[in-house]
Amino acid sequence: MKKNILLWIISVLIMLGLAIYQRMTGPTHPLNGSFKIENQKVRYTLLRSWGENSDAFIKIVVPNQIVSGYFKFRRHPSYDDWSTKPLERKGDTLIAVIPQQPPAGKIMYQIFLTDIKGNEFKIPPYDPVVIRFKGVVPSYFLIPHIFFMFFSMVFGIRTFFEAFFVKMNLNRLTLWTLIFLFVGGAILGPVVQYYAFGVFWSGWPFGHDLTDNKTLLSLVFWAIALWRLKKNPSDVKWPIIAAIVMIAAYLIPHSVLGSEIDYRVAK
Repeated sequence: MKKNILLWIISVLIMLGLAIYQRMTGPTHPLNGSFKIENQKVRYTLLRSWGENSDAFIKIVVPNQIVSGYFKFRRHPSYDDWSTKPLERKGDTLIAVIPQQPPAGKIMYQIFLTDIKGNEFKIPPYDPVVIRFKGVVPSYFLIPHIFFMFFSMVFGIRTFFEAFFVKMNLNRLTLWTLIFLFVGGAILGPVVQYYAFGVFWSGWPFGHDLTDNKTLLSLVFWAIALWRLKKNPSDVKWPIIAAIVMIAAYLIPHSVLGSEIDYRVAK
């Protein structure tokens, strides 16, 4: 009993670690940084994802009222020329208003601040950042989707440990892993994708979205693992392989090669 509880706790902790990793990596995680203007430290957070039905607002707190600025932007990927707009000041905050795009539309932008001496500060200091717009996903779809995906990971990791240390409930754990993954990834996943980006599926064979593709890959391997266990309950290697594939898939940052509008060809 103690070993069983310990393995569940370890499985949950590993899942939480992977969830934090997913949140902190990938092309949609905000870009943070800081610099100094007139010996005053200025921190910034540049959004790279926006899920509201409105323009996106990038806010930088700069109490020095003399500091002003502007930002440049253009659709991405596109052949557009760069557009320039002044930053709006509201109290201590300078705001860049990024024009709203349709779901999966992207804008590349960069912010420039100027102090009283005419010194210009580029944010970020090197390449521009890209923000992707998405539709509003109803919480009654999004929350269950996250719940089932996280629980599929917990059960998948627990199945991995079962194959090595216990070997008693391997068939049942594999089945529950597949059920959670199927509901979260194959049913609710496309619904969330549709609300966010206007398509149900953008992975193979219709596209190259790695989030969709890694879900599909995990489903295939867990289905094979369950099938092999039905034929031979002592064949523990397939649940182990399926768990390794799932963990490897979660190590791929979220939203890599995700849905986007190619403005070079879009009408």
